[in-house]
Amino acid sequence: MPPRDVYAANHLINTYAKSGHLALAHQLFDEMPHTNMVSWTALISGYAQHGKTEKCFLLFSQMLSHYRPNDFTYTSVLSACDHSRGMQVHGLVSKTGFDSWIYVANALIAMYWKNSRDSKGVEAWRVFSGSVGFHNLVTYNSMITGLGMYGQGDRAMTFFVTTMCCEGIEFDRTTIMSLVSSLVELKCCLQLHSVCFKTGLVEDVGVATALIKAYSSLRGELVDIYKLFKEIMSLNRDVVLWTTIMTAFSERDPEKALIFFNQMRGEELSPDCYVISILLKACANLVTERHASAVHSQVIKLGFLNVLVIQNALIHAYSRCGSIDKAIHVFNAMRLRDIVSWNSMLKAYALHGKAKESLNLFEQMDVKLDETTFVALLSSCSHAGFVKEGTKIFDSMYEKYEISPQLDHYACMVDILGRAGHLSEAARIIRKMPMKPDYVVWSALLGACRKHGETKLANLASSKLKELDPNNSLGYVLISNIYCSANNFSEGGSLRKKMSRVGVRKEPGLSWTEVDHKVHEFASGGRKHPQIEAIRSNLDELLRKLRKMGYVPDTSLVLHDIEEEHKEEQLYHHSEKLALVFSLMNTGNSSRFKGVIKIIKNIRICLDCHNFIRLVSELVEKEIVVRDSNRFHHFKEGSCSCNDYW
Repeated sequence: MPPRDVYAANHLINTYAKSGHLALAHQLFDEMPHTNMVSWTALISGYAQHGKTEKCFLLFSQMLSHYRPNDFTYTSVLSACDHSRGMQVHGLVSKTGFDSWIYVANALIAMYWKNSRDSKGVEAWRVFSGSVGFHNLVTYNSMITGLGMYGQGDRAMTFFVTTMCCEGIEFDRTTIMSLVSSLVELKCCLQLHSVCFKTGLVEDVGVATALIKAYSSLRGELVDIYKLFKEIMSLNRDVVLWTTIMTAFSERDPEKALIFFNQMRGEELSPDCYVISILLKACANLVTERHASAVHSQVIKLGFLNVLVIQNALIHAYSRCGSIDKAIHVFNAMRLRDIVSWNSMLKAYALHGKAKESLNLFEQMDVKLDETTFVALLSSCSHAGFVKEGTKIFDSMYEKYEISPQLDHYACMVDILGRAGHLSEAARIIRKMPMKPDYVVWSALLGACRKHGETKLANLASSKLKELDPNNSLGYVLISNIYCSANNFSEGGSLRKKMSRVGVRKEPGLSWTEVDHKVHEFASGGRKHPQIEAIRSNLDELLRKLRKMGYVPDTSLVLHDIEEEHKEEQLYHHSEKLALVFSLMNTGNSSRFKGVIKIIKNIRICLDCHNFIRLVSELVEKEIVVRDSNRFHHFKEGSCSCNDYW
């Protein structure tokens, strides 16, 4: 029996509806001998809040036979409307004179932004302009949120400064968080940070978290991000804030991300699966698997071992640290696998040049394939020179699996054909692409031209790269290398001078290696390293031994027409050589050291360094693993896993 008191019944309907017990609320509504406007509105609001659009709109339509809607009813039903129904309600709003009611106008603005048919939000702007004099904080927040939804962060910021602030409307944390989430310029992030500092909003953990995310995505300075983090009192820091700061540092300073994790545990906060996955992402950017193994131990301790997202992150971390065997072990131990699991393993095989294993794994896949699957497969074929297999996989994408090739797939095919010397076929692929070639496609062609000394196509690819990204040095450097390989040093030097003239700088070669649990960085030339004199002395001794084994420096890509002796000296001081010699000085020649020497390089390893390290692996009888910008090279007993094809 429903309560005889309508007020009491309405209160129950509202309680049931808000808590999600809609069937009970509706049953009580149907059993009421008398209903009023509040009864209908409470039920409509409940359906709207829980996304029951059909029921909400049907109930609203039925109510019109009994009552005229009020502002709260309009607000509730508009929150659940699509564009078509929203326009119908808008028409009724205008007929009943509620279009000047501020809460109804705000609901219309939010509805039109949510269902906007274009990025400009014309209808939302029309409502905003038509309600001048009735705006409040919610109105402005709705407009800022809507602009952000459609990637118009610059307009949102302008609107905030020139309209909202000029009208004297005080903003709140919702305003700031909506603005921050839509920012496209670092300058605006700095401005909002300053505003938050002046108003005290920076102490709000939600605002601080949003600002850190923005700084990170806009590649702000890590020191500024850390300073902002420090402004939050430790008592107010939550797991979300710690996760955000770890994410910001995971790529650019991964060791610091691990330190943050330990500090978070010191504040007695329990990590969740997302924290662990970010930690493993950080580990993937470190030289060795030592930290990944430590996090793996934490995974077991915390009971996350069978969590799918963590297992997938472990595969990624181990493979990026050079431990393909551990990645395989994690994959084989999984009880359940999703498409990410399979793709992660395929990418791991591709990264380590194990094309046959990648193709065998592909045959075992028992999930629906996606675009990433084929990028990984085609990358494997590219690194191994599997032209026939790669072409077959590419052709099967649409014919067999109904997946349309995208830019990444075309770039892989250009790479596969180009590396193998089929440059005309690679160029034909580019001409026939259904979309405009991007930077990756043209760089793949230019890299192939460098390998095979093709000047005409190289000039075309180089010019396209300069058009797409004038500040990137790749287009200049590769074409310059092609000329130098052909002993045309005047043309190569001319290109380098042009680079300098237009302000384009070549990315410096950097390498990292870990010794005694400490990461050491080396730049080409090594002048900044405190032990450079000892390294050079050991390098000279190593070179004498290698020359007896047949090592001859490959000076074909040294850019200037200088004396051969000076060319060789430039090659000897490449960063990966210095890192290797330093490792050998400290661990490699020790009988106690049974591990693998691992080196990371930020750009592609050069031919001379590849030959050098291959011979060193034979001389010192150690396995040496080098990860460059393209792949892993496993050197052992005088040979490389890439079979000199990269």
